[in-house]
Amino acid sequence: MNEEAVNAILRRMADYLDNSQMIKLKIVLEEALQKDGIISDKSSQELLEMFLSNKRLEGRSEKTLALYRFNIEKMLSKSEKNVCVMNTDDIRKYLSEYWEQNGACKATVDNVRRNLSSFFTWLEDENYIFKSPLRRIHKIKTSVVVKDTYDDEDIEKLRDDCKVLRNLAIIDFLNSTGIRVGELVHLDIDDVDFEERECVVLGKGDKERVVYFDAKAKIHLKKYLDSRTDNEPALFVSTKSPHARLQAGGVESMLRKMGIVSNVNHVHPHKFRRTMATTAIDRGMPVEQVQQLLGHEKIDTTMQYAMVKQSNVKSAHKKYLG
Repeated sequence: MNEEAVNAILRRMADYLDNSQMIKLKIVLEEALQKDGIISDKSSQELLEMFLSNKRLEGRSEKTLALYRFNIEKMLSKSEKNVCVMNTDDIRKYLSEYWEQNGACKATVDNVRRNLSSFFTWLEDENYIFKSPLRRIHKIKTSVVVKDTYDDEDIEKLRDDCKVLRNLAIIDFLNSTGIRVGELVHLDIDDVDFEERECVVLGKGDKERVVYFDAKAKIHLKKYLDSRTDNEPALFVSTKSPHARLQAGGVESMLRKMGIVSNVNHVHPHKFRRTMATTAIDRGMPVEQVQQLLGHEKIDTTMQYAMVKQSNVKSAHKKYLG
């Protein structure tokens, strides 16, 4: 930002204007400089790299950084303007064309909007622009899709058809902890406290949290570990030699095959997470505690996972309002 020029003008006008007028003049000068495209001498790409460096220092994952880069660079490729002089209409036009040309759903377009908003908010905070052009572009309303969960019968079908100790331990562990598949495969044996039935997982943003498992998961996990003959520190390893750390894709593939065998629809790791959250809230656990177990920064995210059963809503209505 050409702050030297602005400050030089303000110093020369200080004898002629009062404080409120000086503030107004500063605003006018900054807006004029932004409009004329001389508010920053850095290219859009340079600013993007600075933004990504900042987000990396904040602890964002490489996956998140890659998504920021992809969405922001895609926007930059569609405009000849420097980001410092883009206005609200530019962004609205881009999002509208993105929606139309890519046939994207509302949720996808809103994710793009959020990525761009984060970038422009950073530009504003760092004084590269006067005001983010996305301030007047609001969240895109999306329809709430109630995703299914496992019922007790589904879980028992999967457990009964398990022929491998490892797979049974994984099902019970996912079902009782609600952890992400990425968190599961990064666990080491030393991370698990069998006495307290708890373990420390490394979640998104490299944040550690404690999760808990039930007695059933403890029994089958110990049986699985006792059956192993390898020296791999990982909690779960491949069944074939050499017994390397199990990867997320391996867990997903294993569960998908088990779903076919057990005749359970849409079996995947994340469904256990959603089921745990739903069951916990359904049985009266405070949503703030469920949020902590799942490792969510915002409680709104937790509520998206937890689908309270309609039958219990009906019973609650009779109890409190009937």
